[in-house]
Amino acid sequence: MFWTGELIARNAPVRRRVSSERTPLVERAVAAYVGLAIGDALGATVEFMTPKEIRAHHGVHDQISGGGWLRLKPGQVTDDTTMALALGEAILAAGRVDALAIADAFDAWMRAKPVDIGNTVRRNLVAFRTSRNPQAPASEHDAGNGAAMRCLPVALACHGQPPETVISASRAQAHVTHHNALSDAACETLIFMVQDFLAGRSAHDVERQRLGPLVAAHPVFAWDRKHCENPGGYVVDTLRAVFQSFYATECFEDCLIDIVNRGGDADTTGAIAGMLAGARYGLAAIPRRWLRALDEVTRVRCEKQAEALIRLAESQH
Repeated sequence: MFWTGELIARNAPVRRRVSSERTPLVERAVAAYVGLAIGDALGATVEFMTPKEIRAHHGVHDQISGGGWLRLKPGQVTDDTTMALALGEAILAAGRVDALAIADAFDAWMRAKPVDIGNTVRRNLVAFRTSRNPQAPASEHDAGNGAAMRCLPVALACHGQPPETVISASRAQAHVTHHNALSDAACETLIFMVQDFLAGRSAHDVERQRLGPLVAAHPVFAWDRKHCENPGGYVVDTLRAVFQSFYATECFEDCLIDIVNRGGDADTTGAIAGMLAGARYGLAAIPRRWLRALDEVTRVRCEKQAEALIRLAESQH
């Protein structure tokens, strides 16, 4: 394992590395991972609230303040980020995307009593403990967003790999808990979008190349410019809301404020939107107040893991 964590003063100032220390690729990878954690922490405060309730309690929710139904500390993240980190550590420890190593890592994560865990994740990890089969049975009922929210480490570790390799890796991690065609399509689309943005492609080109084929293959993902409020845990609702916010805004901050103020499963929509927006806009576009508010240990874990996963990808070329 490349990194197992380190203790850092919680109130230490945010220190950004000089740009010359990171390539543009690594900088965007770090921004995607930190963006995921920020979207998670920002959205968790208003998870399961309606837009009307958010307006009544917060006005426009734009601060990482903790609380919410999980009663989080300010800057604390949920399962969206911690499962991604568990996945990334498993990939780095194995040197590849290995389904059994990932299932073991997720099981260890669950045994450590995370602050939150989805029902589909729990059910299939409990089954894995008995079967030792890292692939859950295919189910039309497992089209939740739990595999999509954590897919970023696969995007980074498989950067530059052939599409068929990326798809195989995506399904290896997703099928540990979510063996479903809609979940697969969502994960693969998000992974390819992140990789496109890491390569510097435009949002317009990515929409045409990735979202067009997604909707052609699965028309249920079709989305328009209307404001979709209160998205739930169904992966289709999640992605439709994220795509609306992502393509209706022009900066990282506006994208995340828009998506979390829609309420619903706001930690996950925030995490996915933050991942995409971070890869698109880069680290310099993330508001400093959010970087300072994010739990310091979590932020550093995300940064270091992003760097290590890109190194792993480059070593495979």
